[in-house]
Amino acid sequence: MIKVEKTDVVGWEHAIRGMRNPMNSWDSSDSHDDSPTSFYIGENDLELMRKLARNGSVHAKYRRMIAVYVDILAPLYWWKEFDTYKVGTVANSCSTMHKIHEKEFTLDDFSCEHLENITSSMDFLTSFEMLVDDLNTARNWYIKTKDERFWWQMIQLLPSSYNQKRTVMLNYEVLANIYHNRKDHKLDEWRDFCKWIEGLPLSEIITC
Repeated sequence: MIKVEKTDVVGWEHAIRGMRNPMNSWDSSDSHDDSPTSFYIGENDLELMRKLARNGSVHAKYRRMIAVYVDILAPLYWWKEFDTYKVGTVANSCSTMHKIHEKEFTLDDFSCEHLENITSSMDFLTSFEMLVDDLNTARNWYIKTKDERFWWQMIQLLPSSYNQKRTVMLNYEVLANIYHNRKDHKLDEWRDFCKWIEGLPLSEIITC
C-alpha cells in the first residue's frame, strides 16, 4: 500500500533559464508567468526540454532544478528501497522511536493486503493479527509502567509492513532514474508510485 498526497512542483522558470545558458539561447525562450501562481511553458522551451530529455541525463541537467514536494505514506520495506536514492532527495519522517506508542495499533497501520489464509495450516493473516495484538499488549504495559522493556518489545516486534509517513523533496532527474528502474518492479508500491510520476506536469520529460 502506498499513498502519495499534497504534491507541489516548483522551479520551472529557473530550470528553463538554466537550460538555455549553454547555447546563450535565451531569446528563443517563450515561457512566462501566466499569473501570480502559475507559469506558462512555451512550445519552443518545451521542444528543447523534450530533446534534451531524449538525449539522457547528461544533457537534461535542467530536470535537477524542477523540485517536487510530496507526502508519502508507505511501508518500511518500501522505504528501505527508496532510501537507495540518496542524491537529490530530502525527507522528514514521522518518528517511530518517539511516537510508536501514541496510538493503538490496527491492521490499517500496516501494508498487509496480500496476507491470506492459503491453507488450513498456513493462516498468515491470523498470525499477523496475533502480532498486532502483541504489539498492543506491549504498548498498554508501556503506557501503564513507562518501563522501557515494553518499549523495546514494540520496537523489535514491529514488522517492515508498518506504514510510515514522510514529507519528501525530490526532483525530476531523481524521478526519471526511479521511473526507468522501478516501473516494472514486483512491488505494487513501486508500480503505483510510477503511475503517480506519469501524472506529474510534463511527465514526458521524465518518462521519455
